[in-house]
Amino acid sequence: MRQGRAYIALVLTPLQWLVDLPAEVADEVSDVVVDRGLLMRENARLKIEALELEQKRQQLAALEEENNRLRALLNGRARISDEVELVELIGVNPDPFQHQIVIDQGSEDQIYLGQPVLDAGGVMGQVVEMSHYTSRVMLVTDARHAIPVEVNRTGFRSIALGKGELDELELEHVSATVDIRVGDLLNTSGLAGRFPRGYPVAEVTEVIHDPGLSFSIVRAKPLARLDKSRHLLLVKHNEPQRSPEENPGSVVTEAQQ
Repeated sequence: MRQGRAYIALVLTPLQWLVDLPAEVADEVSDVVVDRGLLMRENARLKIEALELEQKRQQLAALEEENNRLRALLNGRARISDEVELVELIGVNPDPFQHQIVIDQGSEDQIYLGQPVLDAGGVMGQVVEMSHYTSRVMLVTDARHAIPVEVNRTGFRSIALGKGELDELELEHVSATVDIRVGDLLNTSGLAGRFPRGYPVAEVTEVIHDPGLSFSIVRAKPLARLDKSRHLLLVKHNEPQRSPEENPGSVVTEAQQ
């Protein structure tokens, strides 16, 4: 009898295995599906965290660069004898033929026409238009701008004209006999009273002597970061405020006096 039950159990074992197989497979498939779902959700969460960390890293890098620029600006401020005020660039004129920016202070902040604007490298330009809370600054490279300069090495005086290019100024009426070289530093000369004397403006990059001309072609690169600086300095230079009616065309005319 026992032997008969053993034979029956032996015969039924494969059948029981076949009956249990779908359930076991279903359990394993369910575990695989659940594990895959968990992995996908974990993967999505990790991707979000990675993006957040990258964003924070970029923000920290931007803050570090801004701190470096502010430190450079403060170092430049230490070399300035006049009273200055920190302002921020808030807009850029989109017209490629007008090199102008907008700063966050205006007539309510005692800004005046012709007020010099600097960055950590040198002269940026001057205020040419004001509203109550903002001002428009013409950059030294604007084709309508002129600024009296002198060669730091020799004291030779000239006028640096904007050429409508952000990386170029040109000196006007430089005699072929003048001692001027590539690498010479050009500072404000203080003539005409608009810009205080001694502020760096540009570095001479090219001197061309044409035998057929009595004047040399002298080109220079502005030292200010005209297309990069965001924090700027306004110089309070005791310049009397004048309205456009009292001083028409002051940007070029006064600089050339």
